[in-house]
Amino acid sequence: MAKRKYIKGNLLFWKIAAVFTTVLVVLGLVFIFIASRFSRSYYTAAHQQLYGDLARHLATFTQPIKNGRPDTAVTHDIIHSTMVANPSVEIYLLDTAGHITDFVVPDTTVQIRQVNMAIVKKWLAAKNEARPMGDNPKQPGEPAIFSVAPIAENGRLSGYVYAVLASEKQGEVLASLNNHLYFRLGAAIFFSALVVALIVGLATFFLITASIRKTAAVVQRFKEGDYSARIEGNVKGELGMLAGTFNEMADVIVSNIDKITATDKFRQELIANVSHDLRTPLSIMQGYIETLMIKKDELTDAGRERYLSVMHASAQKLSGLVEQLFQYAKLEANLVIPEKEPFLINELASDILMAYQLKAAERGILLSLDAAHHLPQVFADIALTERVFQNLLDNAFKFTPDNGSIRIILSEAAAGVKVQVIDTGIGIAPEDQVYIFERYKQLYKETAPKKGMGIGLAIVKKILELHHSTIDVHSEPGKGTEFRFIIPA
Repeated sequence: MAKRKYIKGNLLFWKIAAVFTTVLVVLGLVFIFIASRFSRSYYTAAHQQLYGDLARHLATFTQPIKNGRPDTAVTHDIIHSTMVANPSVEIYLLDTAGHITDFVVPDTTVQIRQVNMAIVKKWLAAKNEARPMGDNPKQPGEPAIFSVAPIAENGRLSGYVYAVLASEKQGEVLASLNNHLYFRLGAAIFFSALVVALIVGLATFFLITASIRKTAAVVQRFKEGDYSARIEGNVKGELGMLAGTFNEMADVIVSNIDKITATDKFRQELIANVSHDLRTPLSIMQGYIETLMIKKDELTDAGRERYLSVMHASAQKLSGLVEQLFQYAKLEANLVIPEKEPFLINELASDILMAYQLKAAERGILLSLDAAHHLPQVFADIALTERVFQNLLDNAFKFTPDNGSIRIILSEAAAGVKVQVIDTGIGIAPEDQVYIFERYKQLYKETAPKKGMGIGLAIVKKILELHHSTIDVHSEPGKGTEFRFIIPA
């Protein structure tokens, strides 16, 4: 594992170093290109400043044209001496139309016999810093820096001295020197870029990986079971986003672990409750069945009937417990889809109370329905709504003493029909009211007989959530309990 992390770290380092090296090499090449352009410009400007008056001096201090013709006896010596002293200079004599009339270079090397007079006139009219490039007789198509001056004879223009200030030989020497310069400059920039990239890459690598190592350590702690581990500090950029995402993910994981732990605890409670609740009716049924088998010849018809009645009641209780558990399991797994339809809830409540009248009469409990006139139809699942009423009434019967009362009140609300189920039972303490809708939660086991698994109210809450409604409870110890909810219209 450590070797793998080391390899990954090296790869990151080399990637960073390669990026910086590439950037610096590209910048070096751009620098070389710009430097060469500026050096050429500088060289041209320097030659123009140094030798720009050469042609004027030759035209002034010599008389290269006499009687309209080049005076070769005089001018060749002077021009030759000038070219020996400065090999970069080539001097030509022009007539007034720009034709070359004389020069001191091998004749075969001169490729053109006339220069562009428009450029010559533009040069003469321009200032030093704005003078153009002109024709190079030995290299047509290659503009050259030049100097030119008019020649006057007897007050009349008889021609021009045209001096090319950068000869072919000078170009060859400069090209060789430039190639050597560019090679040295490029090598220096390349190795400098490599060293800088190495230093910057190392520094960047350690700066970046410091945060990465810190993050990896926190992740490792979290992996090993320290669920409180979080990435501290206000890191910005992508690493900050990574730290924030990890912290949020860790919170979600811890929350899910808590939920799973709670679910596992509830599952253990369910197993315990189911085992106890199912064992009681099963034990009763088993006991009476064994008694019937042992005393089948001794029991009278009345005794046999009583035994069978007890077994039937236990079977009904067992069936109700199993059905309630199955119903909640489907609600918990989101397998129940309400089949909503419009109906009158007061008629449904009246029918349900009729079914509970016999049970209420046996204990002297008064059942009543108080429904407002002209209630709107509600839009809900009839069977699920009936289960809500049944579970609330079963809960009321469980905690309401004999000769008490249970009342259902129906009234119109803005969103539908408001339902209130009120009993005169033992009530619920304020600190316990937040827990009564939790699954498998039973309160007051000491004062009320245990008749279920504690999921009746949890089923009520789940069903009302399927109808986008909530249930509230208002209760005081010793004064009864009231449940309130709204069925949408």
